[in-house]
Amino acid sequence: MKVPAILAIDEGTTGTRAAWVTADGGVHSLEYRHLTVASPRAGVVEQDANEILAKTLDACRSVVAAAATAGVQLQALAIATQRSTAVLWDTRSGRALVPAMVWQDSRYAEELAELGDCWNERLVAAVGRPTGVRSPYLWAAHHLRESPEVAAAHREGRLGFGTVETWLLWNLTVERSYVATATNATSAGAYVLAEHAYETEWIQALGFPQDLLPELRQDVDTFGHTDASKIGVSVPVLAALGDQHAGTVGLGCIRPGQAMCVHGTGSFVDLVTGDTLPQKPGLYPGTLTLTGWRREHQSVYAVETFTATTGSAIDWVCNTLGWFSSARKVSELAGTVDGSGGVMFVPALTGLRTPVVEPKARASLTGFSLSSTKAEVAYAVLEGIAHSVATSTEANAEVAGMEVDEIVVGGGLSGSDPLIQMQADLVGIPMRRLPASEAATLRGAAFLAGANGTLWDSLSDAVSVLGEGEIFLPRLSETHRADRRSKWAARISAELQMAHQ
Repeated sequence: MKVPAILAIDEGTTGTRAAWVTADGGVHSLEYRHLTVASPRAGVVEQDANEILAKTLDACRSVVAAAATAGVQLQALAIATQRSTAVLWDTRSGRALVPAMVWQDSRYAEELAELGDCWNERLVAAVGRPTGVRSPYLWAAHHLRESPEVAAAHREGRLGFGTVETWLLWNLTVERSYVATATNATSAGAYVLAEHAYETEWIQALGFPQDLLPELRQDVDTFGHTDASKIGVSVPVLAALGDQHAGTVGLGCIRPGQAMCVHGTGSFVDLVTGDTLPQKPGLYPGTLTLTGWRREHQSVYAVETFTATTGSAIDWVCNTLGWFSSARKVSELAGTVDGSGGVMFVPALTGLRTPVVEPKARASLTGFSLSSTKAEVAYAVLEGIAHSVATSTEANAEVAGMEVDEIVVGGGLSGSDPLIQMQADLVGIPMRRLPASEAATLRGAAFLAGANGTLWDSLSDAVSVLGEGEIFLPRLSETHRADRRSKWAARISAELQMAHQ
């Protein structure tokens, strides 16, 4: 008898992964393909959508072939994608017409800022975020005016538009599904959270033609069937959502009060609020309201705050400054001391996002004395990341109007025992670390696709296979924790003052 499994795609910014996921939560035969990201000028970040598609198809074909050899019966496809990256393509040739705008792009930041005075209050209340620094709809509107090939395709009724899940679904399904899912539409900045609808007046204000809008769908739905000629198997596509959201589910965070913390280049903290929208949207500009996922005609909401440079800060002190040989060495040295000896590190290499968004703020490493040791510096570097996680957690809780009772950690730096213990100490709540968390996005997408009886009877049954993992309990007294957090707040205040000078 063949083993049933879900084929899962994790299409990230710098790489595409594919694997099959079995009922025990195992992720098998993982294939990875590197993706190129280009920045031809300041503020512009682009990718070749044709490369994204080609490498996604290639990875899938390898996994499908391996599954056949292993006696695995693929039941469905689940897709997780980078968010807010936008594509314009020719629906007749199937080729992308211009480079995709990546979510890190900020070329239209000033134009959006000018619109903010009139729109921010309304947008924060309805879509969970202000105008921001990028908009797929504004980007597309510019191309419609400035790119003859795009304009011609639109006139002739052969122009396609969407974020990456729209692009992949249109290409992967025999039905040519032209849809946008709730989590991705939320990240694109024109999705009314409470109504599962586009904010059409905002889209119109950006100059985007509404006839190009993909049909809005749930993140868990039947999107069509895969084209066997492209990936080697015909299966229903049952889930398509943003990667951070899939990661949240893949770490088992599905009930209100649970949060995930994923350490990558940056550190994201997402708090699940259930079917309740946050009480104080817009309180902190760097804390965004999200559709966590939408299934069975019900949205689960979340709030998200992140620190942009944490993993990259470790890389900086290791590779650029040469102070440590590796991230592992930073962790090992930090584990040999009980504190930083007064040394303090603020990982704001590209600015701060919390408590305010301040791109002019810079990283700092302060508090040295002649007695400072290398181990204390290592401790300070990790403690700065842990303080950032604590600040993100506090912002999420305040915006949501809900206490955080547990954080599940994942990502590369989550393997550092000293860091995770510091997080527990500074946040004041338990941290839970699961094994194989690097595959959480693939696993979470599969959980959502297969929780309809395909592999699991419910989403709760799906996440139950993850087990308890390792628990890190807070060790600091409330007084000691408050003192350390107060000193951190004072340091951040000083950095903000310097940024404004």
